[in-house]
Amino acid sequence: MWLMAHPKFLKNQLYIVGDSYSGIIVPIIVQEISEGLDAGIEPILNLKGYVLGNPVTDANKDINSRIQFSYLKALITHEIYESAKINCKGEYVNVDPNNGLCKADLQNVTTCTQNLYSANILEPDCSIYASPKPKLLNCHRSIFMEQDFSDFLLSPTRPPTPWCRGTIKDWARCNKSLSYIEDIKSSLNYHRNLTKRGYRVLIYSGDVDMVIPYVGTETWIKSLNLTIDSGWQPWSVEGQVAGYWMRYIESIYSLTYATVKARNFFSNIFF
Repeated sequence: MWLMAHPKFLKNQLYIVGDSYSGIIVPIIVQEISEGLDAGIEPILNLKGYVLGNPVTDANKDINSRIQFSYLKALITHEIYESAKINCKGEYVNVDPNNGLCKADLQNVTTCTQNLYSANILEPDCSIYASPKPKLLNCHRSIFMEQDFSDFLLSPTRPPTPWCRGTIKDWARCNKSLSYIEDIKSSLNYHRNLTKRGYRVLIYSGDVDMVIPYVGTETWIKSLNLTIDSGWQPWSVEGQVAGYWMRYIESIYSLTYATVKARNFFSNIFF
């Protein structure tokens, strides 16, 4: 509607951009616009591609990759990782309630990671100061969701007040009461459909984000079975390595995948 009211912008190149949960929404929107363009529905947009940062793509696959991420980032030991792989058989979300060995392994992982801010593992988790306090969860799910960190404050081996980003004295938890039905659990097929079109796509991952780990994103991108055009290589800012990237192609379609070192956000410098 905005473009119809401002038609002088219709010829501008259009990229649909989103972050986090938009990884579910943006591919659907892009496909919807694409089908509208095929049908000649006005306004005719100059759609060129889309950009996604740390995108939710497949809930089960994204969350399952957190165990591997924890190991690759040295948050858990090799022994814990190998034990979890064997006992959980690669499934860390829908755990058999009777699988005590798997639940014990996941509790070990939780113990190693629970004091970290999951969106940036280089920072402490400051949700202990947020109100209201979260409800306690079963131990085998706690690595994946919010939890109570009161024990952290009482630990004699840690400072009583960990450093927290920001200057707000009293923090309030996000309001999650929005009436919203999450009926699409995976956007992978939408990505796969869009490879048949000549779009330019950028997918980026901050490499300290454990919410949507880069290893899970790499896995679903590889499942698209695209051809590697440019291999894994560093990109730099002011002479310092800022991350790594590679590019895939399929006919006139291209997908650039990039990581950003020690960040959970990114600037679309690849366009």
